[in-house]
Amino acid sequence: MTEVRVPTLGESVTEATVATWFKKPGDAVAVDEMLCELETDKVTVEVPAPAAGTLAEIIAAEGETVGVDALLAVISEGAAAAAPAPKQETGAQAAPQSNEVKMTDVMVPTLGESVAEATVSTWFKKVGDTVAQDEMLCELETDKVSVEVPAPCAGVLTEIVAPEGTTVDASAKLAVIAEGASAGAAAPAAAAAPAAAAPAASGAKDVENAPSANKLMAEKGIDPASVQGSGKDGRIMKEDVMAAAAKPAVSIAPAPAAAPRGPVNADDAAREERVKMTRLRATIARRLKDAQNTAAMLTTYNEVDMTEVMALRNTYKDAFEKKHGVRMGFMSFFTKACCHALKEVPEVNAEIDGGDIVYKHYVHMGVAAGTPTGLVVPVIRDADQMSFADIEKAIAEKGKRARDGKLSMAEMQGGTFTISNGGVYGSLMSSPILNPPQSGILGMHKIQDRPMVINGEIKIRPMMYLALSYDHRIVDGKGAVTFLVRVKEALEDPRRLLMDL
Repeated sequence: MTEVRVPTLGESVTEATVATWFKKPGDAVAVDEMLCELETDKVTVEVPAPAAGTLAEIIAAEGETVGVDALLAVISEGAAAAAPAPKQETGAQAAPQSNEVKMTDVMVPTLGESVAEATVSTWFKKVGDTVAQDEMLCELETDKVSVEVPAPCAGVLTEIVAPEGTTVDASAKLAVIAEGASAGAAAPAAAAAPAAAAPAASGAKDVENAPSANKLMAEKGIDPASVQGSGKDGRIMKEDVMAAAAKPAVSIAPAPAAAPRGPVNADDAAREERVKMTRLRATIARRLKDAQNTAAMLTTYNEVDMTEVMALRNTYKDAFEKKHGVRMGFMSFFTKACCHALKEVPEVNAEIDGGDIVYKHYVHMGVAAGTPTGLVVPVIRDADQMSFADIEKAIAEKGKRARDGKLSMAEMQGGTFTISNGGVYGSLMSSPILNPPQSGILGMHKIQDRPMVINGEIKIRPMMYLALSYDHRIVDGKGAVTFLVRVKEALEDPRRLLMDL
């Protein structure tokens, strides 16, 4: 007789609840075959068979609370040889023994410290497809970026756990791959996957949830259908209920304060297309509205004569590109000019934290970039310490990554000030919205020839309107105007940047 006891649960864990028995008395068991599942306050623990034989007796039934090293069951080793043998005669039992196929879970990759969930936007493979290691399986969409999920191994995709449109947390399982299998070998498993998923889709769930999970759902009034189970066969565990209770009621919210639609006649409705708002677009809507609701936002304007910058750029652009391998644009001039102005007006580079004002003695410049899926703001860290060439290289590289959806969360966090260039789309003037918790954002616009009075004479000059939106709670009008004037001065005489004037 071999005793099955509670394994070590952790230094601070002294007891657990028997959640599920996967064997019953009289069943044959193999060494390391899972017998039962224990549930602690934080994790689920599987208990394997310490020896082969027959499960003679279950001491601790489901729902019982047991301490560390408590006796769970007894295995009779004498019947081990006889019990498994008949099971080898059936094709269903023999196949896994002969194929030696290892099943590998595809998990959600690291999303970032502040990202708790994502939505499965696209599957590029279907069940039964052969996949190569590192081949892209699917794409996840978070609040800000798209994340590609590569195959952790080569084999056959046997199951898709999270179909398109599913919201998954940072530790969720997405799919299962039969590692090393060929398409033919994994076909039975692949075919079985849709069949296994059918009861869940129809709501006919025959898996008993953990007792503590049922109790917690009853206490909090949570519908079991709204909880995603992480236990065996989708069994809902206590931690699943706690995670569901911590989530907001709606994971993807519509644009804030959106008024309901009025009545639409049938002819118009037939010519409309309704598309669910993406997580990125919903986040943009929410953050922009939050900025308007939270900050005392005000915008001040000025205009800049771009003659000197354009002349300098035309003179040195070929030599600049030849030496540095990147084109000289206008953004490096504006970035340098802003960094220069922020030194004189530091409150524009600050933020409010509760009852404090946090002044930043560095500039992490956010550069707004339009992408096919929405606006993102990659951050150029320590832009005040960079050369023109370094800034141009960083902007080009991050702009390309933004358009390709390759930006990580870390690359869009920590900005202290933002520049938005609506001029690339032809905008003549606009009022940019703050990027919280920042206190300032500069809006660039289209360069347009206009008649200007220069030394008493009317001349045609390439002019650009500038707009600074700022948080009036910590930036006074004098500071905002001074900032714009310093930017204007630096651009109209770029030599001031070199002389730090």
